[in-house]
Amino acid sequence: MRRLNGVDAMMLYSETPEIHMHTLKIGVLDVSNIEGYSFELFRRAALPRLHALAPLRYQLVDIPLKFHHPMWVQNAEIDVDYHIRRAQVPAPGGRRELDQLIGEIASAPLDRNRPLWEMYIAEGLAGNKIAVIHKVHHVLADGMASANQLAMTIQPNEPEIGGALATVRADSTAPANLLKGAARDHSRQLRRLPSLMNETARSVTRVRRKAKERGRNPDLAKNFAPPPTFINHVVTPGRRFATAPLALADVKETARHLGVTLNDLVLATAAGALRALQMTYDGHASYPLIAGVPVSFNPSPDRLVGNEFTYMTPSLPVHIEDPLERVKLTATSTAIAKENHNLLGPTLLPKWLTYLPPATTPRIFRMQGRRVESAMVMNLTISNVPGPRERGRMEGAVIDEIYSVGPIVAGSGMNITVWSYVDQLSISVLTDDRTLKDPHEATDALVASFREIRKAAGLPEDLTPVETAMPPAPAL
Repeated sequence: MRRLNGVDAMMLYSETPEIHMHTLKIGVLDVSNIEGYSFELFRRAALPRLHALAPLRYQLVDIPLKFHHPMWVQNAEIDVDYHIRRAQVPAPGGRRELDQLIGEIASAPLDRNRPLWEMYIAEGLAGNKIAVIHKVHHVLADGMASANQLAMTIQPNEPEIGGALATVRADSTAPANLLKGAARDHSRQLRRLPSLMNETARSVTRVRRKAKERGRNPDLAKNFAPPPTFINHVVTPGRRFATAPLALADVKETARHLGVTLNDLVLATAAGALRALQMTYDGHASYPLIAGVPVSFNPSPDRLVGNEFTYMTPSLPVHIEDPLERVKLTATSTAIAKENHNLLGPTLLPKWLTYLPPATTPRIFRMQGRRVESAMVMNLTISNVPGPRERGRMEGAVIDEIYSVGPIVAGSGMNITVWSYVDQLSISVLTDDRTLKDPHEATDALVASFREIRKAAGLPEDLTPVETAMPPAPAL
């Protein structure tokens, strides 16, 4: 058995009827070379790969009296009929129709009485393609662990199951034993508390000292003061989804030309897109926004489970009209956020989250989700995750595209997630059903912002087509 760590617990406790804490991983597969393709054929081929991922057999066990964070217990088998489901993409089976289906799948929470994942095999796509939509709760895996799971699942050769399937001792989940284990863990946590308080004081002092040395930059947002925007409101339960691909070579060329990192360029592109959307929905883009950017502190390629990340909160200069100046300011704000992140210590916040009280924290999140009119820490989440570098294949099917997106959080109706896959940079946008008229407005704005940066940098404005990708779906 395995106890949830502090970040895992937060991912579980922060789920409310309006805030669904699952993530989505989508693979678009060309099944042209599979003779006699059928849903059952694909399901039989996928099952051994899924069984090789032990976390997909994990199920939550609550501690009596909510005396501590829940634990994982490993089931012996996967309930195929429950977890692997058939879905239909509406005609004509393009990107828009697939994105709409994914939004509908994202709108329903996962059942906590089961292992926290579902997989949908979506048929009906044009061009003899299918989509595999993997819906997994964030409590089970963060972006890095999910990327490792995906890389293992789509490797050309079928993975071997690591050891025998686990069995659970009959007495391991007995209430008395769960309480004893929780008491021992609480005792260890109490012994660590004085050193954690000292570590926190030293870390905060380092950050404050460095901030004084830097001085004030009026073009950067103040920490913990995100301005109100059309994005920030009480989030609704419905979800909408949109995708768009960029050629990874174009993105790398642009970043090299401007002397910034790929992550800087992603954030600057997002800033330009958000500026355009704010001009439409707010009528102005007068103040820098704050992005919540997840940062993994355990990037091991072998990690398949758990949340080992914290957040950076760089400023997004949406108030700057010049695209190259936006790139420059984004790089500056990201460098400051990284420096603060390192001075504070990447594991400090996760250590404190271990002390979240299980009995009261979910109730606090429910109240917050229904009352917060604007975000308190950040305007939106923007993730940039390195995905598989080799093209995946399954039983003759070629994986043409991969998309991923994390959840939207209380007070923020948008999540932008970017994954790199082989030769493409895959953009995904998840919103609630209140934020935008059409989520493809956001993907259109992101592509237009990237073109604007390239044009300003003196690079060709015409983008390299991603030959393996479905045709784009412009906003209606």
